[in-house]
Amino acid sequence: MPDREDFLWFKTTFGAEVDEAVRGTPFSLDFLAAIAAQETGHIWSSARKTLNRDEILEICVGDTLDEDRGRRAFPRSKAQLIAAPQGQAMFDIAHQALVAVAKQDASFRAVAKRPEKFCHGFGIFQVDLQFFKTDPDYFLEKQWVDFGVCLKRCLEELQAATRRAGLEHQENLTDLEKVHVAIAYNAGSFKPAKGLKQGFFNGTQFYGELIFDFLRLSQTVGTPSAPAVIPLPAPGTAAVPPPTPVTAPGKTFRVNVNDSPLRLRSEPRIDKTDANANVIARLPDGHLVRLVSGTDTGKFLEVETSLNGA
Repeated sequence: MPDREDFLWFKTTFGAEVDEAVRGTPFSLDFLAAIAAQETGHIWSSARKTLNRDEILEICVGDTLDEDRGRRAFPRSKAQLIAAPQGQAMFDIAHQALVAVAKQDASFRAVAKRPEKFCHGFGIFQVDLQFFKTDPDYFLEKQWVDFGVCLKRCLEELQAATRRAGLEHQENLTDLEKVHVAIAYNAGSFKPAKGLKQGFFNGTQFYGELIFDFLRLSQTVGTPSAPAVIPLPAPGTAAVPPPTPVTAPGKTFRVNVNDSPLRLRSEPRIDKTDANANVIARLPDGHLVRLVSGTDTGKFLEVETSLNGA
């Protein structure tokens, strides 16, 4: 798993290009580094010690799961890929990519020995081979070795994911909202009631949880031209940013509870089967919130508050 030194390498290697590309967008170098870490960090975190930039980008490939392991998107198998126009050429490239990455990453070595296996993901931000039908040149011409091409494509996909997450009208995004976009980038959509537990599940954590952790880690890494967003936490503690300012102009309310924290929900609704289904935070007694909408006599109030930096 990428650590702070790996994030420093990513930022010093690609930072200038990313900063230029994200200008005018709600995204940031920290956010793009987090996505890259989640998608291919297991490759470049070790490869950076022995390979140069172009060699690293060439082996940023992965995902060898076929239909027998649950894949439903094209191509589900070698046979289906070969049957497509230029499919044999694509298979040859995808299999060789698997062999190449296996030389660097031992976790791929067993599967690389199987002649029918091939990679489905290409590029430091990963583009799935399902797009081979609509953009064959990206794969056949090995455009994923060009970081600029990968970055441009990633940002286009993130903009589309922003619309799917319902955040397209916001000029700025909070860290949590950026993670919501990342979930839509990975899973195709974002469901508010599920919070961060969405996207690919690795057996321990969901994609949303991993991206959030990587984003926080990235924010602790500064470069000579860009200081860290949040300070490095003490050993054994989590990275937490300073509280963001509350900007709602409404009345201030104080939480008044006796036995348990007040449940803050993502929408004005209580699920009949699971009362905690849409709970996004629990506010302690005495905590201050600012009114956004609603009335004192209503069942719900929409409020804004700052809790643990969020």
